Amino acid sequence: MSDKLVIVESPSKAKTIKKYLGSDYDVIASQGHIIDLPKSKLGVDIENNFKPQYITMKGKAKIVKEIKDKAKNKKEIYLATDPDREGEAIAWHIKNVLGIDDNKKCRIAFNEITKTAVKNAVSQVRKIDLNLVDAQQARRILDRIVGYKLSPILWKKVKKGLSAGRVQSVALKIIIDKENEIRNFKKEEYWNLSVKLLKGKDNFEAKFYGNKKGKINLKNEEQVKDVIKDIDKKDYEVIDVIKSSRKRSPAPPFTTSSLQQEASRKLGFNVKRTMMVAQKLYEDGHITYMRTDSVRISDDARAMAKKYIEEKYGKEYYENRYFKTKASAQDAHEAIRPSNILNSLSNFDNFSKDEQKLYTLILNRFLASQMSNAVYDTTKVKINVCDYIFNANGSIVKFDGFMKLYTEGKDDKDKTKTDNIEDDDSIENILPDLKVGDILKQKKILSAQKFTEPPARYTEASLVKALEEKGIGRPSTYAPTISTIEERTYVERENKYLVPTKLGEIVNNLMEDNFKNIVDEKFTANMENDLDLIAENKVNYIQMLHEFYTPFIQLIQDAEKNVEKVNIPDEETDVKCELCGRNMVIKQGKFGKFLACPGYPECKNAKPLIESIDIPCPKCGGKVLIKKTKSRRKFYVCENNTNKEDSKCDYISWTKPKKNSK
Repeated sequence: MSDKLVIVESPSKAKTIKKYLGSDYDVIASQGHIIDLPKSKLGVDIENNFKPQYITMKGKAKIVKEIKDKAKNKKEIYLATDPDREGEAIAWHIKNVLGIDDNKKCRIAFNEITKTAVKNAVSQVRKIDLNLVDAQQARRILDRIVGYKLSPILWKKVKKGLSAGRVQSVALKIIIDKENEIRNFKKEEYWNLSVKLLKGKDNFEAKFYGNKKGKINLKNEEQVKDVIKDIDKKDYEVIDVIKSSRKRSPAPPFTTSSLQQEASRKLGFNVKRTMMVAQKLYEDGHITYMRTDSVRISDDARAMAKKYIEEKYGKEYYENRYFKTKASAQDAHEAIRPSNILNSLSNFDNFSKDEQKLYTLILNRFLASQMSNAVYDTTKVKINVCDYIFNANGSIVKFDGFMKLYTEGKDDKDKTKTDNIEDDDSIENILPDLKVGDILKQKKILSAQKFTEPPARYTEASLVKALEEKGIGRPSTYAPTISTIEERTYVERENKYLVPTKLGEIVNNLMEDNFKNIVDEKFTANMENDLDLIAENKVNYIQMLHEFYTPFIQLIQDAEKNVEKVNIPDEETDVKCELCGRNMVIKQGKFGKFLACPGYPECKNAKPLIESIDIPCPKCGGKVLIKKTKSRRKFYVCENNTNKEDSKCDYISWTKPKKNSK
């Protein structure tokens, strides 16, 4: 019987580690946290230096007993929870449950679950890092105080069931600020002008730039007509040709944030789905730890990439690269990468479809980061006609390099100035052989009226990017933050975009008017920096909590006295109540919106709300209904799609259909 016990967080991880350690070790899973603050009360003794009142979590008593039973008579106990602050805190709670001495070396951690990494970790046992524990405790206590003190204000002044939080409230504000920017946007007219030109039988397009004095922005049709009048049917002379070679470098391997963004862009995964799949891949030993803000990779990973790239693509495709991690990053772990490429690919058929998609994305990004630059031959041509200047840009991919395998996705652009955006680098635009002095003939003049467009709303991907850039939250917080503001119906999804609801705006206004610090981006980012300093033993977490709490509780007391109750009027519909004839209103319930009679309690009529759009089904012309999944994600389905064999139509889509798309 083994006298060594390893305690991890998940059963899947336990199974993988047991395989590497063999019969000399017992491996058991805590299944996440076993100790936490109570849900029924604040659970923090404010008067006693914010001492947390930890309890065994509901439903975890059986697991705690099992851990204690397994730990009896073991000579060595290794706490192998996840290699981050939260994992350190879980290990600390388990240590306390088992009565392990503070000075006992019992903590092991690994960034990847491979045989080598696990064996090395067991040989490098250390004490629990109490600085990391304090940082996690500070975050937990801080968020508990904010949530449990603020939320009751919302219950009293707005309605029950609402919540506020240190990170979620800032995320909501960012979404609403963008919505206000869109509402206040004033479109401006502009025109695009280009010409199709001929050199012999070859034709190409050149775009209007201006004149020899500089760029001219065409703002109205009169300007365009004046230019066309001058240039129509004239000769066009090539006055400058610049040929050069340009290189394009690959993106670094994934951090948590960039993985969430790219999985959204390329796979259509929401943040929560991405992290669930990544967690499974990590626990099964296929990728490194998925919560990281570093782009660093190990020497072993470099060697693995080199061998794979040179064997599959050729030596000319490999380049040993180093990427610089941001100064603000914790850099505790490597970037997200495959643990063992050949081992994972040999088991690829056993992956779920989501695992296959996400693993392939991680693999390709990692390999591309260690591949050669793509090289373009570029040509920039300047053309004169009646002292007006037109430009033509051409490019040919000379060597595809990393682009043979992978190119990074892009978010929707904010087209507030012009849509005259250069073509994507990955698209070739071939020009004929042009020389200075060449005279070109006009084939066709093209002009188009345009209007500047407002900035795009946030998608999950672009919101994660904004939160990261502003220093709000950390890799582990993005998914639960977005889930929370959706579950509270502060935002809704419209296609892939996050749109604030009326309720969300009411809550945000209350927060901005009374708790400006909580929704202030810099305040929240500075709080994250303080948590980092606690982890580095540079700031005392109790002192930090005192400095936060004193002004915060005064704001709470002021709000309780001064904030007036907000009445949210129900949205009236044209649907008549069958029982009393009143116009029914839209109510929000536990499972979403429904129709109810405003005469309640005299009339208790209620029924499901069937939402539709004014665009016909692109397949059969029927009415398109809006429905939601259990996770509140919208989708669109034809009324004639009954999901049965005899359905008259099979139209169903995550994306809102476009008019005249039939």
